[in-house]
Amino acid sequence: MKYEERLENVLVLGAAGKMGSGILLLTSMEMAELSLKPENKNKQYIIYALDVSQKALTGLMRYLQVQVVKAAEKKINKLRALYADRKDLIDNSEIIDQYVKDVMHIVRPVTTLESAYESHIIFEAASENPDLKIKLFSQINENSKVTPWFFTNTSSIPIGYLDKEAGLDGRILGVHFYNPPAVQKLVEVIKAEGSKPELSEFVSQYIKNLRKIEVPSYDFAGFIGNGHFMRDALYGMSLIDKLRKEEKLSFAEAVYIINKVSQEFMVRPMGIFQLIDYVGIDVCQFIMKVMKPYVKNENIHSPLLDLMMSKDVKGGQNFDGSQKDGFLKYEKGRPVAIFDIEKEAYVPIADLASKCDEKAGALPSGYTPWKALIADKNKDVKLRQYFDNMKACSCLGCKVALGYLKRSKEIGENLVKDKVAYKAEDVNTVLLTGFFHAYGPINDYI
Repeated sequence: MKYEERLENVLVLGAAGKMGSGILLLTSMEMAELSLKPENKNKQYIIYALDVSQKALTGLMRYLQVQVVKAAEKKINKLRALYADRKDLIDNSEIIDQYVKDVMHIVRPVTTLESAYESHIIFEAASENPDLKIKLFSQINENSKVTPWFFTNTSSIPIGYLDKEAGLDGRILGVHFYNPPAVQKLVEVIKAEGSKPELSEFVSQYIKNLRKIEVPSYDFAGFIGNGHFMRDALYGMSLIDKLRKEEKLSFAEAVYIINKVSQEFMVRPMGIFQLIDYVGIDVCQFIMKVMKPYVKNENIHSPLLDLMMSKDVKGGQNFDGSQKDGFLKYEKGRPVAIFDIEKEAYVPIADLASKCDEKAGALPSGYTPWKALIADKNKDVKLRQYFDNMKACSCLGCKVALGYLKRSKEIGENLVKDKVAYKAEDVNTVLLTGFFHAYGPINDYI
């Protein structure tokens, strides 16, 4: 079955969630554009958007329409070529309206799994729960009228395990889009030992057509992205007790300094505690639980995350994309306070900043903020000079940053050594593209 034929009937599981909605948006546009090619005029393209909530699906369709309009405006020249035979479409607005109609026409919002039984491809973006995924895959596989391929968006669960438990006979790949899929360029692709090669060939073409960047990963729990992030987070959290003991800081003060160092001193888009909040304390805890049984030489577990969860402090995103409170409290997306685990209350950053900034010390000379640095053509030269200046500095912030950078590099190198990543370049690409870092962890700056 050819690429365009396999995409005639597709289903997205968990379509109303943040990841599922993005995958649905990208795939429905790819299918619509295939349908507009002369050789595909007689094919019927359908993509089922499956979720448990009819209300959520109603919101999904509104979201989809808005996003398709935005996407169409950015690729109007491509659409003009696709609609070249439509002499009735003259203005850009007419072409955009027609494209939106064509995309929306192929999307079918549904709440029953039976809709999947004729789909050739199943994109799964349900919650990061292996038992749930296995149950869904098994039911579809057992009742399907075709021989479906399964593409799971899992960010941590081994693909071989899902394949074996659901009895899919190699018809599954990890196709991990980064959040949000409509914006992020990175797709981490994980094939199990028994994954059929034709799935990889299809996915490579699909990712290329979406103009995304494909990075392969070995089938090891956590893969490259979470393999680095979870360990990076564990190191950041381990520094809390160290700073409290050695520098006589409170819990909130230690969190403030570590978050500042991991953002500003290390020139990252956000500090480690802000990143944990963004992903979700509950999600990070669950990913570590998935990874832990597969990792023999390390303890992939955080008692601090357990404690935060016991206080019902979870982080994550609201339905509208706004940030929930976690280690930090947010107002209009900006951190304004830090949770003090002993007081079980948020301490305003305004009450901590002066003392903590003085304690951390000044940024080394040559510092360029992350947002300016990522667009700088002389980024490599500036980073090299900046980190050289950091090595010559004796302030607390620089010492913590250098230790953190060395640990980050060690994590990256171990991912290659332990056959999680194929090569160092793949680790760096994931951190550069998927996490928007200004530099890869495996570098010669440190």
